[in-house]
Amino acid sequence: MSEPLRIALAGLGTVGAGVIRLIEANAALIARRAGRPLQVTVVSARDRNKDRGIDLSPYAWEDDMVIMGERADVDVVVELVGGSDGPALALARTTIEAGKGLVTANKAMIAHHGLELAQKAEAAAVPLKFEAAVAGGIPVIKGLREGAAANEFSRVYGILNGTCNYILSTMEDTGRDFAAVLAEAQAKGYAEADPAFDIEGTDAAHKLSILAAIAYGAKIDFGSVDASGIAKILAADIAQADSLGYVIRLIGMAEADGDRLFQRVQPHLVPFDHPLAHVDGATNAVVAEGNFSGRLLFQGAGAGDGPTASAVVADLIDIARGEAGAPFSVPVAELVAMAPAETGHRMGRSYIRFVVADRPGVLAEITAAMRDAGVSIESLIQKGRHEEGGDVLVAMVTHEGPESAVAEAVRLLEGSASLTRAPLVMHILSD
Repeated sequence: MSEPLRIALAGLGTVGAGVIRLIEANAALIARRAGRPLQVTVVSARDRNKDRGIDLSPYAWEDDMVIMGERADVDVVVELVGGSDGPALALARTTIEAGKGLVTANKAMIAHHGLELAQKAEAAAVPLKFEAAVAGGIPVIKGLREGAAANEFSRVYGILNGTCNYILSTMEDTGRDFAAVLAEAQAKGYAEADPAFDIEGTDAAHKLSILAAIAYGAKIDFGSVDASGIAKILAADIAQADSLGYVIRLIGMAEADGDRLFQRVQPHLVPFDHPLAHVDGATNAVVAEGNFSGRLLFQGAGAGDGPTASAVVADLIDIARGEAGAPFSVPVAELVAMAPAETGHRMGRSYIRFVVADRPGVLAEITAAMRDAGVSIESLIQKGRHEEGGDVLVAMVTHEGPESAVAEAVRLLEGSASLTRAPLVMHILSD
């Protein structure tokens, strides 16, 4: 058998420890499949003395993780530190410039600096792999880049953030409001103490920009992702969606429109009979619609030590086999700079929710704004007041029409004294 693939591991959190456990537990199987053993030689983390439940004595320790990229006893570096810049990016640059392969689970770094790192990797003729950066243990990057590589994709979309999906599906199951379920998710470790990165849609936007670049051979463009999160969703919205035959899910969607690229992360109403409607808890799922493959569904655990470690080690096995390939499917020079797509002309149906003062004339004001903007109402529901003189929830579903008309109707109602909070618009996912 060939010489071992010597690995430096930066970051010994949940995933880093999981990588070591996996390599140790499945060493013989991995060596057979890779054609050579995988051998961790050096590790680095912030706290050398922390108990991680694994024996680190077989491995050298490096206090300055950036140095690992230049060590003579390292063939490939695994970066599991996180953060779009700082030490993680310094390590990535040093590693590639030193002629060594890089494996990372860092979606923020790839979303912000992936093109630069891909250029460096191509120039140095070294592999850059990031399967674990999107959807944890689900092999969706490999699926798009390899398994479905012969297809032209009409859409790539899915549930890309497990924290948001856990919150929404728990709201659905319990009838509780967002704040209460978020607090529970934080207590259980499903949400961070500062959950903004997840609940505002940023995490999903990072992942979507990576998937879009791979699916469409485009230069990654995180800055053009239109992202909104789930914090404004009420338990009443969940209940209304259910009564109409939908669940609410945070969906990241990418579509090519000629030489333009549409990228948006937004809560959607998903029909009961759509595969994504049945994705509960912290699970992730991605749908890719190929012109010959048809609809492909990738579903599984989107985070956690085992699934994410599995994706990291799968990348290491590819490198051990000598399988590299272009990080974004095609060589950097062939990646296309796609301008952001205009969204106003997009056709579809929408759910619009208003919270209004309980007084005469409010409903007429809302329907007049819809009429003036050219929005056709399919159904309208007005919930009874919570208490005497309290606010009222008005929800409607529109007939199919341009998104620009819905945006204009909302604009016409800006500043209205009748509205006690900003309207919420969620588009309805179509087949």
